[in-house]
Amino acid sequence: MHTIFGVVVVASLAFLGTMFDNFFAFAAQLVVTDRSRYRRVGWAQAIGVATLVLLAGAVGSLLAPIPLPWIGILSVAPFALGLHAWRNRHKPSGEQFRRGAITTFTVTLALGGDNLAVWIPLLRANGALHALIAVATFAIWELIFVLSAEALTSRPRVVAWGAKRAPTLIPWVYAGLGVLILFECGTL
Repeated sequence: MHTIFGVVVVASLAFLGTMFDNFFAFAAQLVVTDRSRYRRVGWAQAIGVATLVLLAGAVGSLLAPIPLPWIGILSVAPFALGLHAWRNRHKPSGEQFRRGAITTFTVTLALGGDNLAVWIPLLRANGALHALIAVATFAIWELIFVLSAEALTSRPRVVAWGAKRAPTLIPWVYAGLGVLILFECGTL
């Protein structure tokens, strides 16, 4: 997709697909965080995502000499993440005891492996202008992400539902993102 609208749609799918599990983990974290720290923790989350975007852009730039269809081979990462998530879908996820800005930033980076696996080929796929449009789209979604997570803290049952359903949905999301990468890079 080489239109601006197409880039926004693909970037939105890439952001939402890779941040689905992070969203519910962040909302659960906010449930156990003092409300007076929400702004600081939200900024830490946003800075963590910005760091991941910068890393993805930098690695994508380093891959510039490699032909774009070969970059599509990186789609093996989301497929592997999906397979891993499918195999481990019945294992209980860890308790959410994370609090504070530094911990939020660190956890965002730690959960960012799947983001990098998808965002590197996406940012590399269609040139600098489309990468900037994708980054702007990510920024808008991140703002929505943080505000929505804060709104969900008043509904812990929704957070619990998302945490319960994520293991079943995530493998399919990763598989879809893998296919999207293959098409965006012209590998298929």
